Amino acid sequence: MQVTPPAGPSLLGFDVIWIATVLSAVATFAVLLAIYAATTVRDPMARRVKALNERREQLKAGIVASTNKRKKLTNKNQAADNVRQLLMQFKMLQDDQLKKTQTKLMQAGIRTKDLAFFIIFARFVLPVVLGITAVLLLYVFDFFPEWSALRRYMTLAGTVVGAYKAPDLWLKNKITKRSHAIRKGLPDALDLLVICAEAGLTVDAAFNRVAKELGKAYPELGDEFGLTAIELGFLNERRQAFENLATRVDLEAVRGVVTTMIQTEKYGTPLASALRVLSAEFRHQRMMRAEEKAARLPAIMTVPLILFILPTLFVVILGPASCSIHDSFLNG
Repeated sequence: MQVTPPAGPSLLGFDVIWIATVLSAVATFAVLLAIYAATTVRDPMARRVKALNERREQLKAGIVASTNKRKKLTNKNQAADNVRQLLMQFKMLQDDQLKKTQTKLMQAGIRTKDLAFFIIFARFVLPVVLGITAVLLLYVFDFFPEWSALRRYMTLAGTVVGAYKAPDLWLKNKITKRSHAIRKGLPDALDLLVICAEAGLTVDAAFNRVAKELGKAYPELGDEFGLTAIELGFLNERRQAFENLATRVDLEAVRGVVTTMIQTEKYGTPLASALRVLSAEFRHQRMMRAEEKAARLPAIMTVPLILFILPTLFVVILGPASCSIHDSFLNG
């Protein structure tokens, strides 16, 4: 007579040893991922200084270089040129679409304008590639035979639409994160600008000083102010440098600062007093946003509390009792 091996402990019908093994594997993977993220941290300032130096060289080349040299500078990326030719051949490249994509890249902190051709190219290539892959998996190879026709169609449509929207979502996510980081440090930057203006520094020297002081605390804002200081020193019209700052940063507060700077340059109004008023207003807005988030916190925490905390609490409280009841039924 064959003796069956004793069953291991179980919890709600699941093997406890198997659950513990899976959780240990997940925890080990998380620890390794955290160690990798901690050991591969790169200094963002080196990359930002390199980008600013490249922008300075571009402005120099745009001022002193000939027309043929400018064309060589803009067409030096052969891969981007090939993609542009391909898009123009298939009539998929429009000037307004290209300018809008390049503006979004600048707002995301990406200075390479040639990447706009790849973004536009990905909008047309990803739906085709992923759509064909989904058709092969769902209809040709029949990977999920239990799925209904409606479910297959919805999966295919969701894949195509998601692939088309993926580049825009990625770009929008980077713009949102960068805008939040710049908004956080804008009141401090305006306070430093007020101090520099009252100390007698010029506008471009004040922007350069603020960029150096805030480079480590707010690297995104320091990057934008440093680039504005460079453009103030190289561009023929100082107004254009301020307008470029408003274009690169997708924030209404920055547009207000730019408008104030332009009016100060045009009419000769006191810069320190205007910036002091803007700084106080932005600090008040930041405090209001913090209070609004604190007021929304109880409603936001309700769903995680129901989904994650309460089930864990029930398992901890009722788990030993259910195990003992299950063992008593088996022994009885």
